[in-house]
Amino acid sequence: MSRPTPWHRTALDRIPGGLDGRRMLVVSIIEKTGTGLWASCTALYFTYVSGLGLGQVGFLLTVSGGVGIAGAPLAGRLADRFPLIRVIAATQLLRAVTLLALLTTNDFVLLTLCSALGALPDRAGSVLVKLYAARVAGTDRVRYQAIQRTTVNIGWSIGGLGAAAALATGSSRAYALLLVGNAVGYVVIAALTLRCAEPPAPTPSPVVATDADAPRAKPGSPWRDRVYVAYTATEVALFADNTLLQVAVPLWIVAIGAPAGLAPLLLVLNTVLVVLFQVPFARFGTTARDARRLLVPLGGLFLVGTVALTVSATGGRTLAITALVVSVIAVTFAEIIHATSSWELSVALAPPEAQGSYVGFHGIAQSAQRFAGPLAVTGVMSVGALAWPVLGLALVAAGAAQHRLIRGRVDALDAP
Repeated sequence: MSRPTPWHRTALDRIPGGLDGRRMLVVSIIEKTGTGLWASCTALYFTYVSGLGLGQVGFLLTVSGGVGIAGAPLAGRLADRFPLIRVIAATQLLRAVTLLALLTTNDFVLLTLCSALGALPDRAGSVLVKLYAARVAGTDRVRYQAIQRTTVNIGWSIGGLGAAAALATGSSRAYALLLVGNAVGYVVIAALTLRCAEPPAPTPSPVVATDADAPRAKPGSPWRDRVYVAYTATEVALFADNTLLQVAVPLWIVAIGAPAGLAPLLLVLNTVLVVLFQVPFARFGTTARDARRLLVPLGGLFLVGTVALTVSATGGRTLAITALVVSVIAVTFAEIIHATSSWELSVALAPPEAQGSYVGFHGIAQSAQRFAGPLAVTGVMSVGALAWPVLGLALVAAGAAQHRLIRGRVDALDAP
């Protein structure tokens, strides 16, 4: 009588991509643990250790964010020309070098230069992970991405808790140790990454004809592909979930006088929901047609989330807390749904022979949202509570526009 397969082996076998796929998940959790250690104290490091003023820190972070936008398309181009595993490892090592370089100087110009250079591989990471998932997991790429995102949230939470414990000591040395810990983590994951086999490159396919008013451009040139450019432009708006959760909600809590301690609790709620529901929701976006359908509930969730922010400012403490919780839940499910839709569409709408360039171009959307999103939500806040539903309707319009403009391309993908 054969022995039953241990439960943990069954769970591991359900992860797409085999051994290398599982190894890359380990890489992700180590990377995000290190990022969680450092990200929560970046501004504080530049203030308390490097001695920069608030204006200088703001300028440094803005410049880094602007330069980082180029990281995604650059990574995509490199992934089309060089082995993907080596490109991933190179970005990890570059991140380690730029982090350690921060320890060598307190000069404002040099710190800005190092931070900007480090932003390139930092923004490239999500694009390279998406490409790796598409190649190693094949048709199961959405499920793999969902599992990967779950591990990312777990790693980020572990790192954040570690950073909180270290900073509680009140020692300036703790900031440097957190930075070094993150850099060492990148060296470790570079070594693990290089142990993975190179995943098979996508197989070139004939160019599929699309609508007459939106023909596909020359493969390898997403900048000339009008459908993909328009699709990516709408994605800039639909990546607003991150800005709403990490910037808008904490600032709005302060603006309406809600308990300040609510902000970290709501971020924990967001993390828990993503960990619980990202993988189950992956089954709703396994094809381009399914992913396109998700754009309908996505708009509704954004609208509910923004209306709830308005409601939070209309009553007392209890109503404010309840409405803020509703807003975070709605925007979190918008985040989960958009991640599922975006993963599939950004790859499916790209020609296989230029997958890296196209997915890299798509990465501009998230970087642009990180750069411009905080300005947009602070502008909305300056207008007042009634401006939140206007933002929600704008996000509904962006989703509707994307749903319409990719229809021909998606139908062509499903054609026999």
